[in-house]
Amino acid sequence: MPQLRFGWFSRWMLPICIALVLGGIGRAQQIPRRVVSLNLCTDEMLLAFAEREQIASLSYLVADPSISTMAEQARGYPLNDGRAETILFSEPDLVLSGTYGQHHQTVLLRAQGVEVLTLGPWISLTEGQEQIRTISRALGRPERGEALIGRIDAALRRTQGIVPGKPSILVYDRGGWVSPAASPMNELLIHMGFRLHHEALGLPYGGVVRLESIVTSPPDYLLVDEDAGAAVDNGTAIFSHPALMNAVPPSRRLVVPGRLALCGGPATPALIEALAAEIKAKVR
Repeated sequence: MPQLRFGWFSRWMLPICIALVLGGIGRAQQIPRRVVSLNLCTDEMLLAFAEREQIASLSYLVADPSISTMAEQARGYPLNDGRAETILFSEPDLVLSGTYGQHHQTVLLRAQGVEVLTLGPWISLTEGQEQIRTISRALGRPERGEALIGRIDAALRRTQGIVPGKPSILVYDRGGWVSPAASPMNELLIHMGFRLHHEALGLPYGGVVRLESIVTSPPDYLLVDEDAGAAVDNGTAIFSHPALMNAVPPSRRLVVPGRLALCGGPATPALIEALAAEIKAKVR
């Protein structure tokens, strides 16, 4: 699955690599007429940049409002099951894919002469903007990519340094997962004026943090998914643990909808604004 997840946030942010592999998009730079997306993040980019008649199908993930920010916009479009055989029958001239879990489909499609553009997770805001340019140009709509970059830049300008006093913060995910310090979400937090709590925990590259470590050396603030408020399984139960509630109470937890952080792209301006609203409400 996709890819800008900043732990939940780690998939903007999971393993920290980006690949922009243009599978032969050198053919006279023709504007594709039938484009298929196999990935939620590329679904959202495709919906944002392409003409309706260019979209042959989207992944079934885009229809799930719990993870998709564009479920409404996706209504009425054909959905695919992600199988390479199915995609081939739809005769696309461009397929958009992620770098995780879709390697075999990509290999098969390329072997059959289909152009595939593979988009990896953002590793920085700057590289994310270059990814926006890459896909909007590939779709023949570079002006729409530049418009999105303009909205991201404007949101960044409005939120630069809005946090007073450089308090510490930790992006804390289900199961105790902490995203790496070098990630777009943490870059955004630094941009707004926070100090990352990674050094105090000895985890610059992220990983699973024991509850005891958080309790004995708590950050000033936690950033969590909105689902962290409900203990529905072992992964989310940690957020309601009495020791953690005492160390970092809800008044010092910034809450952002996870679906905004799952993919870098069209949702990024809304993510920045949602985080800024939480800061204005809770950070003193």
